[in-house]
Amino acid sequence: MSHLPAPPAEAGGGAPPRSNAVVAVLAFAGIVVSLMQTLVIPIVPELPRLLDAPASDTAWAVTATLLAAAVATPVMGRLGDMYGKRRMLLVSVVLLVTGSVVCALSDALVPMIVGRALQGLASGVIPLGISIMRDELPAERLGSATALMSASLGIGGALGLPAAALIADNFDWHMLFWTSAGMGVVALVCVVLFVPESKVRTGGRFDLVGGIGMAAGLVCLLLAISKGADWGWGSGTTLGLFAASVVILSAWGWWELRTEQPLVDLRTTARRQVLVTNLASIAVGFAMFAMSLVIPQLLQLPAQTGYGLGKSMLVAGLCMAPSGLVMMATAPVSAAISRAKGPKVTLMIGVLIVAVGYGLNIVLMSEVWHFVLVACIIGAGVGFGYGSMPALIMSAVPASETAAANSLNTLMRSLGTSTASAVAGVILAQMTTNLGGYALPSENGFKVVLAVGAGAALLAFVVASFIPKAGPAAVEEPVAPAAAPAGATAK
Repeated sequence: MSHLPAPPAEAGGGAPPRSNAVVAVLAFAGIVVSLMQTLVIPIVPELPRLLDAPASDTAWAVTATLLAAAVATPVMGRLGDMYGKRRMLLVSVVLLVTGSVVCALSDALVPMIVGRALQGLASGVIPLGISIMRDELPAERLGSATALMSASLGIGGALGLPAAALIADNFDWHMLFWTSAGMGVVALVCVVLFVPESKVRTGGRFDLVGGIGMAAGLVCLLLAISKGADWGWGSGTTLGLFAASVVILSAWGWWELRTEQPLVDLRTTARRQVLVTNLASIAVGFAMFAMSLVIPQLLQLPAQTGYGLGKSMLVAGLCMAPSGLVMMATAPVSAAISRAKGPKVTLMIGVLIVAVGYGLNIVLMSEVWHFVLVACIIGAGVGFGYGSMPALIMSAVPASETAAANSLNTLMRSLGTSTASAVAGVILAQMTTNLGGYALPSENGFKVVLAVGAGAALLAFVVASFIPKAGPAAVEEPVAPAAAPAGATAK
């Protein structure tokens, strides 16, 4: 098993300068990027009117971000390992700012979709940030810092919903994107000022064929998952996309195993610790997102249903916001458990907490404080789970492949959230009740989704139990730095 390298400055006997600033800036950049998940949720029902387009077309303002993020995450990770993680981090933030400005200036569908796709291309910031931390931070800071960076994916989503609702309720909708552009500029300036460039690189040549193949396969798969409910799960388009994804990804895997410098080193990915962690990540991503689908809807449904609370989008967002703060607070706790017992134990504890949260929500769903409590419990579990994953991945791969490996793990979480959205959509569409002539998701439908979320968390627990057991110190034990020469290729 590989151990995490000590940063060059530490090898010389002193702690790297400005490590606190590096952690703060990278975590802020991660939160800004993850805000893109929930940025448009408050205005989705209004997009057809705002953009003068059918609802089926305006849905692409959400789908485009999902597809772009899926493609960009592993590509940016590999480019970061090859040409510099800080450099690719800056490129990602520039794409976010550009996409935000395009959306802020748009009043039509096409530029909105283009801007949202550009925002999605920034998704590599979180795995790149984790990888920079591995290269630059002293060992005693690494565990808590990477836990915080990993959890920023959930923190931004939780904090973004109330912020976006507040802006949408009180200002012109374009202000949502001017705000995200402004935050992106702040992140960009801070990265330039405070984040150093790592010397740990693989060099080599980018696998263009592998990049195109992976992009095509992922787009087919995620498009079928995200649009299957609209097109019909048995329709020729949906089934054709699923079949195409299988064929393309199989051919892509064949290519990756035979090319000298693959986009994704599948042999490294097939190592038991990496493989099982990635499988668990899919289930954790599914379990995390189920909360985001159920709680806001139950809070906003009319009280006349007997189970809805009739609250506004802003109130629903404020109820979710504490979960993001809890995720942030659990980062150092997650790191401490990983140091004492190993990150495998931390992950298993986290998913059990998530399962308990969903179980409580099935019986506690009649008061606002019920949902705040449940969101905080699930947020704590997600914080533990997300905090442990970088440690599991980084302790099993060479330093020169850190960004690519973390990017793939982030992609696995995103695959889980996309699947959760599709599964929950099917359940809630099938289990409905009638109110004033309108079909609304039934109370039992929501309880089934919550039960499925709990089941996904328990599945993650079972999968995580197969992760090889490592010593508690393995995730942070320093060794001599091993920066690959710029022209070398990691094996």
